[in-house]
Amino acid sequence: MAGSSQAVGSLEEALAHAERLIAVRPDLALLQITEILRAAPGTPQAILLRGRAERMAGRLAEARATLGGLAAVQPQSAATAYELGVTAYQSGDAPAAIAALRRAVDLKPDMAAAWTALADVLRLSGDEAGADHAYLAGVRAASSDPEMMEAALALADGRLDVAEPILRARLKQRPTDVAAMRMLAEVAGRLARYRDATYLLERAVELAPGFTAARHNLALVLHRQGRLEEALAMVDPLLAAEPGHPSYTNLKAAILSRLGDYEQAIALYRQVLVGYPNQPKVWMSLGHMLKTLGEQDESIAAYRRAIAMQPTLGEAWWSLANLKTIRFTEADRATMRAALNTPGLDGDDRFHLEFALGKAEEDAGHAETAFAHYVAGNRGRRAIIDYDPADLTRSVERNRALYTPAFFAERAGWGCAARDPIFVVSLPRSGSTLIEQILASHSQVEGTAELPDIAAMVARVGPGRVGALGRDEVGALGEEYLERTRIQRRTDRPLFIDKMPNNWTQVGFIKLILPHATIIDARRHPLGCCLSNFKQHFAQGQTFTYDLTDLGLYYRDYVAWMAHVDGVLPGAVHRVFYERMVEDQEAETRALLAHAGLPFEEACLRFHETRRAVRTASSEQVRRPIFRDGMEQWKQFDRWLGPLRDALGPVLEAYPQVPSL
Repeated sequence: MAGSSQAVGSLEEALAHAERLIAVRPDLALLQITEILRAAPGTPQAILLRGRAERMAGRLAEARATLGGLAAVQPQSAATAYELGVTAYQSGDAPAAIAALRRAVDLKPDMAAAWTALADVLRLSGDEAGADHAYLAGVRAASSDPEMMEAALALADGRLDVAEPILRARLKQRPTDVAAMRMLAEVAGRLARYRDATYLLERAVELAPGFTAARHNLALVLHRQGRLEEALAMVDPLLAAEPGHPSYTNLKAAILSRLGDYEQAIALYRQVLVGYPNQPKVWMSLGHMLKTLGEQDESIAAYRRAIAMQPTLGEAWWSLANLKTIRFTEADRATMRAALNTPGLDGDDRFHLEFALGKAEEDAGHAETAFAHYVAGNRGRRAIIDYDPADLTRSVERNRALYTPAFFAERAGWGCAARDPIFVVSLPRSGSTLIEQILASHSQVEGTAELPDIAAMVARVGPGRVGALGRDEVGALGEEYLERTRIQRRTDRPLFIDKMPNNWTQVGFIKLILPHATIIDARRHPLGCCLSNFKQHFAQGQTFTYDLTDLGLYYRDYVAWMAHVDGVLPGAVHRVFYERMVEDQEAETRALLAHAGLPFEEACLRFHETRRAVRTASSEQVRRPIFRDGMEQWKQFDRWLGPLRDALGPVLEAYPQVPSL
């Protein structure tokens, strides 16, 4: 008996070794399989492996003969039918391949590889509907595939280092496995490799148009990249097929909100909440939209509804704090403290709660406690952010070397001649939203939002290539910007505002492609501006704001670059100092409008009466007349601002003048 067991074990081991060898050296595997069949003639598994090895070695006629003979004696073997189908496919015999692969999936409906291969053959044969059906059947079958289950479990546990190699290896073997594509795209998305995720999902949807999960994922990835029209084009067919689907409806609302269609976004969020009223994050999203449109009471009610359902939802607490006009009660502060002590609290909730409690304690007059919460929130955020202030300094130096008087003199007359855009550049929390609201109160100016298009265009061109661009390319880039931003326009007013603060780094590029664009630099006292950023939890971007030293260095680079622009293009940038605007609103407003080539209008002084969507943290503040309250709030925290003062250096002492840097 022992000898018999050993013989069986030896045969199984030999077959397993041959199977592994096929993938790398099918010629050597064939030699080993021949020896196995000599020792154990007629062994079905060995014959199957011989057919696979012959196929892998390119000996397709021999493989078809081997597998055809095996299929005749083993008609119920799905594995044999699969191998025969793949071999026929590689031989160019589509009808035989389809027949064999259909036989394989009939015998074993959960055979994902056979479904994928069948889909490939059907697609090649022009049967798109049949291919779509087969790919989707393969997705369902993959749910019970041990390899895919292992990858899925790793993905669910956040073990991306385990899931990724499994999925890459699978796609190397089965390049059209749409289920593996979708899962690998999820890995890429979690790692913020959105370009990779987009490619994989686009390929999956191309192969299987009915793969709704991949289409939904693609819409999400496009949304995250700001490719909003493309995202909308993905989600609309999903809703057409399943009207009222809550996830699709919620995603469409989020896309529309970024496109500026707030009324429709609100209607969609309300639609979701009719059927699913106990969704705190949807209530919170509704609150964001209502706040943007100035419906403060309703937005507060929506945030409160979300908090009542989920007291640990930090973003809802922060959203209330971020209105800047609400005062928390002691009961609110107690609830937030309790939420912070919740075991297993999500990191993002913790950061938001720290910032919200900081605001609550500051309003209560507890400066030291407030600052401790601000520090805790910032420390947690900074720990997970990859930001090096030296990168910005180097970028500014490269720009100073590129954008010289000679650079612009050589390119005089280049670019798009349109004067439509007004760029308001600055650090956040510098009074830029106030300037935007004043300008948007003018009959010839439309306020839009903080638009990402300039940064995206520079990234695509490559900062190092700007100097090599030809006249036609420069003009085309100006036209492209106008076309990209057209979707944000809602009126026929001739001018519009792009209030992306970080565009200060791209002023040289802007004046190259749009030489007649208006540029406004919003500036505020360094301590007031930087501390206000330190107290702010941003939804995205602004990675320099979570450390006082980073903030000071960023402000220094900003001042240095804008001083360079003043020297290269005198008068091209109009600077508005927040403190001066507060002291003499009319004089500063008249100067602002004159620089933009606009006649004075009284409505600009009554900016707080203007009804429009405002997406930034100052949305409620600019719906009130100018007030002095915020000008010196930083002084209560002055004793803790040493690192900020040190980083600012001479910029602080010289303000509002610009020191020699």
